[in-house]
Amino acid sequence: MTFLIIFSCLVPSFIVIYILWLKNAELKKIKENSQQQLAELEARLNTFELRNIDSTLNPHLFKNILNSIQSHAYQTYYAIDKLSNVLDYFLYESRKKFVSPKEEIEFTKNLIEINKIKLSPLFELNLKYKIDETDPVYIREVMAPLISIDLIENAFKHADLQSADAFISILVELKNSIFTITVSNKISNQKFLKKENSGIGSQSLETRLNILYKGRYKLERKIENTIYSAQLKLNLLDYNAEMLIAG
Repeated sequence: MTFLIIFSCLVPSFIVIYILWLKNAELKKIKENSQQQLAELEARLNTFELRNIDSTLNPHLFKNILNSIQSHAYQTYYAIDKLSNVLDYFLYESRKKFVSPKEEIEFTKNLIEINKIKLSPLFELNLKYKIDETDPVYIREVMAPLISIDLIENAFKHADLQSADAFISILVELKNSIFTITVSNKISNQKFLKKENSGIGSQSLETRLNILYKGRYKLERKIENTIYSAQLKLNLLDYNAEMLIAG
């Protein structure tokens, strides 16, 4: 009888220990898979750097993001998936002369998601997409790849992330074959941002726009008090018509 009483008392403990052992094994497997995926991404990143893709994005940004991912275990799988999509776009799609608005918009979504890792959960990030998927240019290859990256990268790079009233606002639209991306954020160092605006990244963007969309785009940047805003509009309907005429 005594044995049965002791046994009945120990059984729940054995069950708990077994469950904990299973959980520990599961967590260990997840950790190993995450480390393997991160290693694969680092290898792909090295390939990306060697190819020296001509864009305004600093390749070291990805390594910083990888470090951020490692410190946010609960977001690891989600963030790795987004980063993988961004790397694929850089390695393959960016080699094309043109992509569709659909592809470029998906790229902006992935890029924004992985940049969100750097933000506090309480940080005000206003993100909106107003996309007319029935628009005739939505799936046509009429957009230069990575055309949105300069505005998005600057928003996260130069935003004031500490103030109580800090924010980043991003609006991406496609309506009547007009692609628009509008970005605004509170800045922490106005003089530094002005200096950056006159740098290589901004000049590179405007050079690409002038070569590809001369007369069919509008790019505005301004600073009012501590709020920086930028807007790019592309008339893809006229550009698509010109491409069809050129054959």
